[in-house]
Amino acid sequence: MTQDERVADRQAAEEMPWGEVTPDAARRLLVAAVEAFAERGYHATTTRDIAGRAGMSPAALYIHYKTKEELLLRISRIGHEKALEILRHAADGEGDAADRLAEAVRSFVRWHAGHHTTARVVQYELDSLGAEHRPQIVELRRRSDAAVREIIESGVRSGEFDVPDVPGTTLAVLSLCIDVARWFNTEGRRTPDEVGALYADLVLRMVGAEPRPAVAQK
Repeated sequence: MTQDERVADRQAAEEMPWGEVTPDAARRLLVAAVEAFAERGYHATTTRDIAGRAGMSPAALYIHYKTKEELLLRISRIGHEKALEILRHAADGEGDAADRLAEAVRSFVRWHAGHHTTARVVQYELDSLGAEHRPQIVELRRRSDAAVREIIESGVRSGEFDVPDVPGTTLAVLSLCIDVARWFNTEGRRTPDEVGALYADLVLRMVGAEPRPAVAQK
């Protein structure tokens, strides 16, 4: 399989969210929960709200999910595993540190823009999880942080990057990317690909890398 074919496969997978959730009723409930949590917030959403959006009875929800929090945990875990997969793929990829950091940012931003409703729930409802479940997601976030930090540390060692505070810069990069989910609008001027390219250029400038060609505005 060529590199272009691998990229196409990854992009196709990104267009089929929640395909790993079965059976269909469980997936419909999860999709409904994402919509409700994004619109109303986790605490203001009831199981009746979720079931109604899915066209099901409240009793049907409990066949697939014991609690509302279990639904949030499943959403958050799948989303954070996808984020980690994106960042780990870039960190383990070919090219120098600048190439890998640019790919990490492009892909991470593209996912947060293309799936902004899901991403808002995944990234901003962590505190709604109880003490039993939150550590699972915190660990996935730690591993995502480590993937980006690994790329930046590599660039510092090679002399590509001028970064006096690697942990702080890692946090800044991830925060910049994640915030796209909060403001991205499908009716806006830029597509997810264009926002990803713009942010990749901005981050490379942030770390003092050689500038890439400017992103043309549309």
